[in-house]
Amino acid sequence: MSQPSKPGKPKTAADAIHEFILGGQKSGKSRRGEQRAIDWLAASPRHRAVMIATAQAYDDEMQERIVRHQADRAERVPGMRTIEEPIELARAIVTQSAPETLVVVDCLTLWLTNLMMPMPCEDARPATRTPAAHAGLLMAALRDAPGPVVVVGNEIGLGVIPLGRETRAFVDALGRLNQDVAAACDRVTLMAAGLPLTLKAPAA
Repeated sequence: MSQPSKPGKPKTAADAIHEFILGGQKSGKSRRGEQRAIDWLAASPRHRAVMIATAQAYDDEMQERIVRHQADRAERVPGMRTIEEPIELARAIVTQSAPETLVVVDCLTLWLTNLMMPMPCEDARPATRTPAAHAGLLMAALRDAPGPVVVVGNEIGLGVIPLGRETRAFVDALGRLNQDVAAACDRVTLMAAGLPLTLKAPAA
C-alpha cells in the first residue's frame, strides 16, 4: 500500500487523502480548499476537480454573495466544475468521487444549517432524513470515496455560549459533526487570519 503524500501536491490517485479545513469567518478556509484543487489539477492532466456548494439563496444579499463567489471561483480555479447540493451531500460525494477527481465540499456548516435550521426560500428543499442520519451517510461516503475529498467548515465553538435552545443545539451538533469529519479525514487544518495550522497530518 502506497504511503500518503506529504502536505502539498498529491501526485497520483493512490496518494490521495481526505482533508478537513476549518476556521472562522473569512479565515481563508475556502481559499485553502481552492488551492488544494489548483494543486491537484496541476499535478496531472488526468486530474479533475469538482466543488459541491451547499449554500442556498434565502435572500437577495445571499444570492448576490453566491453569484460573486461563483465568479471569483471561476476566475481563480477555472478547471473546477461546481454543482449545488444543499441537502443530499453524501449522495453528491458518492456520485462525483472518482480516483482522478478531487471533490471540494464548501461548506459543511451551511449544509448542517440547511438540515437543522432551514431558511424559507423559493428553492429550498426539505431534508428527507434526520440530521444524524444524514451525518452517518456522510461518514460512509467519506470512508468509501475512491478519490480525495476536501471538506471546508466553520469552527464556531470558541465564543460565548449562545442564547436560545435551537442555537445551542446547532452549536453542539456542529461540534460533534466537526469531530466526526476530523476523525474521518487524514489531514485536518485550522485556518486563522489566512494562515494554516496543521492539527492532524498523515502518517509519514
